[in-house]
Amino acid sequence: MRVMLLPQLSRFAGLLTIGALAGCNAAQEPASPAVGSEPAMYRSLATAGARVDPATARDMISLYRRNSGLGALALDDGLQRVAEAQARDMAQSGNLAARGELGDRLVGAGVQTPAAVENVSAGYRTLAEAFSGWRDSAPHNARMLDKRVRRMGIATAYAPGAKYKVYWALVLAD
Repeated sequence: MRVMLLPQLSRFAGLLTIGALAGCNAAQEPASPAVGSEPAMYRSLATAGARVDPATARDMISLYRRNSGLGALALDDGLQRVAEAQARDMAQSGNLAARGELGDRLVGAGVQTPAAVENVSAGYRTLAEAFSGWRDSAPHNARMLDKRVRRMGIATAYAPGAKYKVYWALVLAD
């Protein structure tokens, strides 16, 4: 009798396993993304009103830093204001040095820090492009991987009539 029940139990157990796996598979299937949605790092910033997402940028740069043995960054309101002013002024003037020296701009904004660095650029239309450009440029990369920095602000500004269209400012400080 035992020998006859074993094949029946085995088939039953197999059916339960198949049913359980099918149920797990259905439960774990991700929801379809909304049509036209894309990650913030790939969203074009070459449109009026478009702005880089600072939290996405912080996460991307922090992961890069962690992979290089460095600490993560925190967003800083004061550095964010400095970056926004720089990006806006570069877009209005078409000049990457529109606001002068970083140290003077930080003092003017009331930001106290013994160490600060900045990446400015233009022409990158997405965060992914800007990050890749900075990573592939030795001076920009060195600033992103500066061991002293712990805080950041990042901004973009769009100028449809300007040569480069999208202007970027990343400010990093201790």
